[in-house]
Amino acid sequence: MKLAYWMYAGPAHIGTLRIASSFKNVHAIMHAPLGDDYFNVMRSMLERDRDFTPVTASIVDRHVLARGSQEKVINNIARKDKEEKPDLIVLTPTCTSSILQEDLSNFVKRASFESQADIILADVNHYRVNELEASDRTLEQIISFYLNKAKNDNSLKTHKTLKPSVNIIGVTSLGFHHHHDLVELKRLFEDLNIDVNQVLPDNTLVDNLKTLPQAWFNCVPYREIGLMSAKLLKKEFNMPFIDIAPIGLMNIETFAKEIQKILTKNNIFQDYTAYLDTQSKYISQSAWFSRSIDCQNLIGKTAVVFGDTTHAAAITKILHEEMGIHVIWSGTYCIHDSVWFKQEIEKYCDQVIITDDHELIGNLIAKTEPNAIFGTQMERHIGKRLNIPCGVISSPVHIQNFPLSYKPFIGYEGTNQIADLIYNSFTMGMEDHLLELFGGHDKIKNAVEPSSLENKNELFWSFEAQQELSRIPRFIRGKVKKNTEKFALDNNYSEINLNVMYEAKEKISG
Repeated sequence: MKLAYWMYAGPAHIGTLRIASSFKNVHAIMHAPLGDDYFNVMRSMLERDRDFTPVTASIVDRHVLARGSQEKVINNIARKDKEEKPDLIVLTPTCTSSILQEDLSNFVKRASFESQADIILADVNHYRVNELEASDRTLEQIISFYLNKAKNDNSLKTHKTLKPSVNIIGVTSLGFHHHHDLVELKRLFEDLNIDVNQVLPDNTLVDNLKTLPQAWFNCVPYREIGLMSAKLLKKEFNMPFIDIAPIGLMNIETFAKEIQKILTKNNIFQDYTAYLDTQSKYISQSAWFSRSIDCQNLIGKTAVVFGDTTHAAAITKILHEEMGIHVIWSGTYCIHDSVWFKQEIEKYCDQVIITDDHELIGNLIAKTEPNAIFGTQMERHIGKRLNIPCGVISSPVHIQNFPLSYKPFIGYEGTNQIADLIYNSFTMGMEDHLLELFGGHDKIKNAVEPSSLENKNELFWSFEAQQELSRIPRFIRGKVKKNTEKFALDNNYSEINLNVMYEAKEKISG
């Protein structure tokens, strides 16, 4: 737990609430102070969802501090059980409730005596884990609870489906393009002749969890949420799982080959080579586009990547292998998954960065001066400040990255979206590129700097001074020019040469 200006992953209770609100007819009650109950607003604003189960906040106020929370929490559980008739109520502790050291597990036991719904206490250490880790753990806990319940009442379904089938695990509310990705993922499985058994937790009833063992294998498209559940099902029912995100042509091919291996072990022999070839040539436009004359402009360009492990790793591979772009460094804020991330991308970039410190990332971007950034909303802010274009490829994000239009990252349509994102990110500011191509800002007759307009005095820059100015990084070039011109005008210089530039630099720096 820490006080921070910015966090890449939110507090643990947000992760638990994301899982609970993703299921159908599951209600979450959060034991927290007033001010922590912003999840409903965030969910409805970002996803613009008109139909979801809102979270109930059991507010910790002065009365609770004086008398304790037991009566209030139990009454809230009983009230919601009666009003909403949910299948499951998840009681979500927060750092505040942990500080008060209240026995919430005992509250759950007492409330269970009179409640028709199942009630569980989210088993998450709110001091030690973040939003993503809590999401992963809460999903595993709910799955484990209902599998054990099905075992005890002999309703567990373990016989495999006649046709190869899959469980998709980890599609949640507030996920980065998750619902668009799900459409593409279903389409991909349909093309590969694989049925979808269950999608978790997206709009799924907890009663359907007893059918999970019927699938032939599990798919975890995002490592951040679902990996623990897949490992649980592997341990309990020997179900294989694929944790490769089919983002980019390379990953899609690897993904399909892993499915082939699973089917072969079950005596079903499929060869997806022809399908992959056809899709790459005629459906995905990114393969030929990356070799087109337009993309030749990207040769020699540099980029940096930062985000969650799934998207940062996938985009790094695409930039290096599919687009031929030099990745200076690639990083993730998912410190708990750093070993996998390093192994996955170390050969595709010069340096691997593992940190959740946004200031360190900002300094690295300023130091390395890439041509483009691919990161989260924070890197977008950093890029805007440094005048470096940024393509957003990972949470956390603002509302513009919860688009109403169809923009998946997964599958063959996803490859088109990513190719557009990469190309447009590099070509943002093309006006600057064209001006430099035809002589630069300072040689265009009508290109006048704001400083010149303000002072209404013309200053002549010598050829040597113009060359020196062009060597200065673009994101601070305008400021240097403005300061130099101001110094020249203040000291009655009519021409700016190298000596004036150096004199201005010494004066301003001193």
